[in-house]
Amino acid sequence: MNILIVANFTRDFSETDNGRFLYLAKILSKQHNVEIVTTNFSHGAKRPKAPIVVDWPFKITMIEEPGYKKNVSLKRFYSHHVWGKNVRDYLKTIEKPDVVYCAVPSLTGPSYVADYCSANGIRFLIDIQDLWPEAFQMVFKIPVVCSMVFLPFQILADSIYRSADSICAVSQTYVDRALKVNSKCQVGTSVFLGTNLDTFDQYAKGTPLYSKADGEVWMAYCGTLSSSYDLKCVFNAMELLSKKGIRPKFIIMGDGIKRTEFEQYAKEKDINVLFTGSLPYNQMCSQLCECDITINPIAHNSAASIINKHGDYAACGLPVVNTQESAEYQNLIQYYQMGFNCKNGDAEDMADKIENLILDETLRKQMGRNARRCAEEKFDRKTSYKALIMEITGDTQL
Repeated sequence: MNILIVANFTRDFSETDNGRFLYLAKILSKQHNVEIVTTNFSHGAKRPKAPIVVDWPFKITMIEEPGYKKNVSLKRFYSHHVWGKNVRDYLKTIEKPDVVYCAVPSLTGPSYVADYCSANGIRFLIDIQDLWPEAFQMVFKIPVVCSMVFLPFQILADSIYRSADSICAVSQTYVDRALKVNSKCQVGTSVFLGTNLDTFDQYAKGTPLYSKADGEVWMAYCGTLSSSYDLKCVFNAMELLSKKGIRPKFIIMGDGIKRTEFEQYAKEKDINVLFTGSLPYNQMCSQLCECDITINPIAHNSAASIINKHGDYAACGLPVVNTQESAEYQNLIQYYQMGFNCKNGDAEDMADKIENLILDETLRKQMGRNARRCAEEKFDRKTSYKALIMEITGDTQL
């Protein structure tokens, strides 16, 4: 079978790349011909991607994209528009695949892919990674204006969802959103981004960049430093704890446009925060496992559901302190008893939950064991991704 994977947001295709689409390509290419069509622009680094140095057993085609400096900007929408048109033109030059597995977002590219599949009788599967334009609307917080401005994007997203022969997504929340407008599919397939636990555990055994002293309690955050993540609330909670004589260390692994602002705010609060910058996945795993508590401080009204860091947080076997309002993730934390849900933006509530975990080592370790059980049951790719492979190939005997 010839399988085409189209994904705008991919990583660096290195040996330690933990991306969903690289993982799928590695599995699928054992029995099928696979090509990944992606962009030559790195969304995370905001620069062109470096050349691929690994000789993967499948084809990787990087399509030209102008790029952008800010996540929320007209230039970003233009960049995705150009990439989509270039993908459309590329599809005209290749042998028709048997199936196309397309990540959403972005929107322009998948829209052209949907048209291509419809015109050529090709099975079209989508994998929803995020909800657009909902994710952008939460940034502007002007409901009526946002609805008007983003209406064309809403129409485009609905058209893509409606065209899909099969709906996959990183959470049930996203599956349900697409099913509202799709009359072809009775059900969809929800598979968390997750991670390969065997690989995670191998990386976790590595020596962390920073080692904890006896008696210290470390908290961890992994991810982008942007307005989507309310790290200031965490700093405020740490300030409250400091007044009680409780001073945990907060390890922040990641980078982004708000890093300087966050560093300055943490300095003003006189709290113990270490910014490591972005780390390769293997180093992030070992550093994460050096910590005691994970923090998931997602901003109010976020459209995000189950995301990358949730799998890594569970895999490391640490309790999570969560402000994310996603009912799906909150219910997961509650069901597994693997941490605490906090009131969004409430530093006092967060401080209380962190204090409970710092002072009660037995509770902290029990919740950590529960988190690991969640990882094994819900986030381990070697079992969870079988559902995606079956959707792509149509093979029900995996």
